[in-house]
Amino acid sequence: MDLASNLGGKIEKAQILSAVDKYEKYHASYGGQEDERKANYSDMVNKYYDLATSFYEFGWGESFHFATRWVGESLRESIKRHEHFLALQLGLKPGQKVLDVGCGIGGPLREISRFSSTSVTGLNNNEYQITRGKELNRISGVDKTCNFVKADFMKMPFEDNSFDAVYAIEATCHAPDAHGCYKEIYRVLKPGQCFAAYEWCMTDSFDPNNQEHQKIKAEIEIGDGLPDIRLTTKCLEALKQAGFEVIWEKDLAAGSPLPWYMPLDKSYFSLSSFRLTTVGRLFTRNMVKALEFVGLAPKGSIRVQDFLEKAAEGLVEGGKREIFTPMYFFLARKPASDSN
Repeated sequence: MDLASNLGGKIEKAQILSAVDKYEKYHASYGGQEDERKANYSDMVNKYYDLATSFYEFGWGESFHFATRWVGESLRESIKRHEHFLALQLGLKPGQKVLDVGCGIGGPLREISRFSSTSVTGLNNNEYQITRGKELNRISGVDKTCNFVKADFMKMPFEDNSFDAVYAIEATCHAPDAHGCYKEIYRVLKPGQCFAAYEWCMTDSFDPNNQEHQKIKAEIEIGDGLPDIRLTTKCLEALKQAGFEVIWEKDLAAGSPLPWYMPLDKSYFSLSSFRLTTVGRLFTRNMVKALEFVGLAPKGSIRVQDFLEKAAEGLVEGGKREIFTPMYFFLARKPASDSN
């Protein structure tokens, strides 16, 4: 019932169906254009997270991201390790001031803060996710050391050289312009300090002239609120143009003992992550359909479930064909000589 009552986030329940219509029309599957998505990225991404956050939390928990995974490791364990890895790469120290760019409802923020004894600010432009994140911070007891700021990561409301470290987990892929986003991160980061991220990217194996590849890319874009999906090489180029020194970068999906997309694969079944499996997603779909039919879930809810299901199919196919990765990792440093 929590899923039903929270569907649509801050959108009025009576307006959800029209919000779904408008969101879908941004995307290629419904005749939308990339330029329009980039020009209206804030509206598109906000609608997406208002519509999808309850489904994410119901299926994934508080951390909405994938992870490399070892044999014998649970999904939850792998997600925590993925977050700890980021903290260790950044060399976080107790008392440091850290920025999480595109923080969702704050699952990674809380985990990294507890793991590293740092103060983490979560930047997010979605009001519903911030409201939910503040409540979860209070429940977990980190509300004194962690906070949220509602703002666009293309125009951050922070002074220059404000943070000891910055990270982003599968979030800056929503930016209409990677260089502009990385330049803002560079501005608010203290000289000599580091920025680390996991980026959603198309790999070098992606062929823009292959219609099947383009179909997979479009499914991921509509199912995950993306204006476009950049190549890994474009992310690297944008980092350097923003002024960063790239310490190291790698597509971590390539070395994962178990495939990152395994929780969504139709051939996979797990009781511990049942809601993400094919059977679990079918159960959720039928439940949402029934709740919408009797009026306990707003009209349009099943269509949200449908485009999320399309995303799952696209992600699995993109992973199997190795044309897409959700974990292109990089660690980059702002030169110590830069005091601007």
